[in-house]
Amino acid sequence: MAVTTTTAMRGPMVLKDWAQLLLLGAIWGGSFFFARIAVAEVPPLVLVLFRVAIAALALHLYLGLRGPSFRLALPQAGLFFLLALVNNVIPFSLIFAGQTELGAGVASVLNSTTPFWTLILANALTSDEKLSWNKLAGIALGIVGTAVMIGPGLLAGLGGPVWAKFALVGASLSYAVALMIARRFKGVPSPIIATGQLTASTIIMIPIVLLGHGTANLFSASSPVWAAVLALALLSTAFAYILYFNLVASAGATNASLVTLIVPASAILLGCLFLGERLELFELGGMALIALGLVTIDGRLFGRR
Repeated sequence: MAVTTTTAMRGPMVLKDWAQLLLLGAIWGGSFFFARIAVAEVPPLVLVLFRVAIAALALHLYLGLRGPSFRLALPQAGLFFLLALVNNVIPFSLIFAGQTELGAGVASVLNSTTPFWTLILANALTSDEKLSWNKLAGIALGIVGTAVMIGPGLLAGLGGPVWAKFALVGASLSYAVALMIARRFKGVPSPIIATGQLTASTIIMIPIVLLGHGTANLFSASSPVWAAVLALALLSTAFAYILYFNLVASAGATNASLVTLIVPASAILLGCLFLGERLELFELGGMALIALGLVTIDGRLFGRR
């Protein structure tokens, strides 16, 4: 899930920051676990609607209790609809479609390539985020890791359909575009950005779902699946955003971005423990390359050496 903020890094994290970071990584990793359960009975587009609508309602309640006022979002309503398309509607739809065939672990690793595409777009489209040598090396490792995860399956039919893996990569590209658009929300509080985009996503998805699926059997899922849907919307979306904002305020955006390294580990662990998932050897190799690429981009580990 793409996140947006303009807060800078604030220095070394304390124990409370690390606890919040690990919890956030577990929760966002859980989103792939919950989605894998939900898509067994809920069509991908319907699941997108449930996720954004329930999360939007929860965040509106949060704003009503804690503030700031949602009226701050109204002057930029058009921009919120654009952000909703590329940060929620398109990537959520691609992820859930891909997860009808892919396990939570593989999906989360492919989704973790978002920083690579973001850096490439930022270098091409902005003047203040140019590539350094460590970023170029990290991008190269990430692209090679993605190719390793997809390539052998393309040749031998291993690890799930290739179209599903490309759907997850497409979602990561969409998140990267969203981060470029989110730069235009300068001065807008982060909770307003989250609530605004989820509200706009709900408005977009309602006619899509009604035209595509109608109202028949819209709420016919079993109780365990509904529990997964609610966890996906309330825990992995609404609460995760609030937790992320707290972490950014406490530790800074750069430190908070380390969550990208934790999400796949969480999703893989949950998938193996509860869904019986197993990664192919080439997928483990690709995952290691992607993780190394993310660490290289971060720069702190190799910078110290």
